[in-house]
Amino acid sequence: MTELITRARIVASARAWRGTPYHHQQSVKHVGTDCLGLVRGVWRDLYGSEPQSIPGYSRDWAEALREDTLYAAARRWFVEIDKKTAREGDLLLFRYRKGCPAKHVGLLILPERIIHAHEGLPVSEFKLSGWWTRRIHSAFSFPNLVD
Repeated sequence: MTELITRARIVASARAWRGTPYHHQQSVKHVGTDCLGLVRGVWRDLYGSEPQSIPGYSRDWAEALREDTLYAAARRWFVEIDKKTAREGDLLLFRYRKGCPAKHVGLLILPERIIHAHEGLPVSEFKLSGWWTRRIHSAFSFPNLVD
């Protein structure tokens, strides 16, 4: 029997990554990860294998490609929701500047807290401050979520 995907399980999985050092293009708990790697690791914990392989990407991939690749992938594998209704366990995509593609991702773990991997910092929980809230591009729930 497959375990149920619950918000509590998503949050617990993400919190297990706390302290993992930032490492671009990686997704290994307690060894190194970037923001996408954190989400990939949570996905593996919940579902087993990842739904697609991830090609190498540079730090400026979104600007270089001029495509909203992260958003397109999220729409392919997650359930898009209104960002105003996001709850614990939901995925938040951020864009750093208006009109630019989304290029950062974190998980909502409390109504006003996120967990994410950010360059120069280990995976940590942060207050979803006004700065971050203004940059939310979109929100998604994990598939087959049992509320």
